Amino acid sequence: MGGLNAVWRMALLAAVLSASASAAVPGTERETRRIQDAPRTLVIDAGHGGADGGAVSESGLRESEVNLDVALRLYYLVAFLGERAVLTRDGEDIRYSPDAVTIRDKKRDDMKSRLRVLHAAENPVLVSVHQNKYDSPRPSGAQVIYAPDDASRLLGETMQNALTDALGRGNRQGAARDDGGIYLLNNAGCPAILIECGFLSNPEEEALLHTEGYRIKLAAAISAGLRR
Repeated sequence: MGGLNAVWRMALLAAVLSASASAAVPGTERETRRIQDAPRTLVIDAGHGGADGGAVSESGLRESEVNLDVALRLYYLVAFLGERAVLTRDGEDIRYSPDAVTIRDKKRDDMKSRLRVLHAAENPVLVSVHQNKYDSPRPSGAQVIYAPDDASRLLGETMQNALTDALGRGNRQGAARDDGGIYLLNNAGCPAILIECGFLSNPEEEALLHTEGYRIKLAAAISAGLRR
């Protein structure tokens, strides 16, 4: 995890990014105030893991490993800042039910387990951490996918702005509404977003995702988006 120095660096980045945040996001004042005032539990989901490694870059970097590293850094940063948070997984190993034999069965069983963690949390807000991959090496940038409700849209658009501010204005990705194909977002029942932090298929971005410094920056940017 990089020790205490990494935590302090994340806290500093989050404070700087949060201080520069603007509130110019679509949504009613009443809705924004309701989301901000209610005590929340941040449910941090590190996508994939266990039998499902997710996407793999040409150099062999596994999505599940990057997701977990960023999720853990976000978890410790959020806790450091005094927020309640839980993780849907805290390691690469996942315990499946005995009935889950095939990869498909294991993925379904894992999604149900993550959903139970989410629904057990008090006033949850879901942030699922992922990495993107495309056939072409050209696409790059972070993108937020949000569940199809107003609170998730507000969270998603705010988070997209925070990521663009932190990672560079060259990011041309925009927040997008889930079409119902993402299981956790479709069944969350609370403000929920999925963050594609970068493209493993883009050589420059893949090289950044290898580094501790960029993973810290991602965690701090996500924290800043939440604090906006």
